Amino acid sequence: MFDNLLNLVKEHAGDAIVNNPAIPNEKNDEAISSTTNSIIDTLKGQLTSGNLTAITDMFKGGNVNASSVASSVQSNVATDLMKKFGIDNAQASNIASSLIPKVMESFTKKTNDPNDSSFDLSSIMSSLGGGSAAGGIGGMLKGLFN
Repeated sequence: MFDNLLNLVKEHAGDAIVNNPAIPNEKNDEAISSTTNSIIDTLKGQLTSGNLTAITDMFKGGNVNASSVASSVQSNVATDLMKKFGIDNAQASNIASSLIPKVMESFTKKTNDPNDSSFDLSSIMSSLGGGSAAGGIGGMLKGLFN
């Protein structure tokens, strides 16, 4: 899952990271990787804190970026960018607000697209939960979408 999500972040990182003077060019790959890790860590945190309904709602589609999960992802990405790259809050927030909505929208669309096997909800939930219990959760979630 990490590699597919990393590629998705790279796909959308143009103006937000790659062409952004706040992130030095030699740090672009690191910033993209950090953003990907922030997304995964936030989703893991949401799952382990019992916020399964919010994750389910996000993956159901609709206005993905209005979800509390997407807001948490955006906030955590901004915080991580500030910490790791020494940029100010406004710059980090601008990067996150221009990148994360595009990434989360693509992420959920790909997860729900039966013709796109790059993301599978059961695999995502298993990766986030790290065990068979998560696989069971993934199976339950997948049933909600089919």
